[in-house]
Amino acid sequence: MKKSTQSCYIKPREISYVDFPESQISACGMTAIEADFSQPYCQCEKIQYAVKSGMALHLNIIRPVKQAEQTAKLPLIVYVQGSAWLPQNLESKIVQLGRICERGFVVAIVEYRPSAIAAFPAQVKDAKTACRYLINNADSYGIDTDKVVLWGDSSGGHTVSMMGLTLENPELDDESPTEQPLNIKAVIDYYGPVDISKMNEEPSTLDHQKADSPEGLLIGGVNVIEHLELAQKTNPINYIAENKMILPFMIFHGSKDRLVPFGQSVMLFNALKEAGGDVEFYQIKGADHGQAPFWSHFVLDIVENFIRTHI
Repeated sequence: MKKSTQSCYIKPREISYVDFPESQISACGMTAIEADFSQPYCQCEKIQYAVKSGMALHLNIIRPVKQAEQTAKLPLIVYVQGSAWLPQNLESKIVQLGRICERGFVVAIVEYRPSAIAAFPAQVKDAKTACRYLINNADSYGIDTDKVVLWGDSSGGHTVSMMGLTLENPELDDESPTEQPLNIKAVIDYYGPVDISKMNEEPSTLDHQKADSPEGLLIGGVNVIEHLELAQKTNPINYIAENKMILPFMIFHGSKDRLVPFGQSVMLFNALKEAGGDVEFYQIKGADHGQAPFWSHFVLDIVENFIRTHI
């Protein structure tokens, strides 16, 4: 039999999904099941948001794929990936953050300049630049700019704490905080450093004072104790007093953290509480520096409830 040479090509713009014909071809032994469109489906896209110090800076943007009838914009979580202020692995928590995305959020994972390229406060400045990029391009990513929260782990937790407490500080910004204000609703800090000059006062598997330690590199590759003025510029507690309004904070820290001592979060919690801040603090018993306990369904329920309460 001679096969037909007639093309069945249909130009995408000439037909909608609804009107596209369903295949009538079958096969012996085939089982047909109905498509379930009720479950969220998320995709990740890497984009460049800036170039600083000759380094291209990126965002991993995770967002639900909208169905045709969905038009509502979603809250934004700006997540700063921890790395001891060294080069980050932006993909390390895509799986976990995808689970948050499925709950109805756009999640943007921020790349900052590592300390070897730019010392503090470059990381804080970069994350603020990333926030503004996302806000300025909100329509492209389906973002509700009135519902933005910060979240970070380890050095990223330090970065978002610094961001949340210095939103009006021009010295910690590469843009103008008055001309381009950041409307942030809340901060979630996962086991971030606070006072790097006191990190050796508790048990730790790192020496946090040496010039080549993560903390020493953060302030320019010098001994932390010998440069306390530089060290204290990185302490978010020292910026609480300058705030007219303290953002709501949520802090999580493991009781057996071998890298960032638990007492670091205690200091931040007490300082925020004493200043009249709205702050929640959770110790995860037996947890080390991150990993599974911080991404359990129970913990993520707490995090989601906190976010939705404050947006």
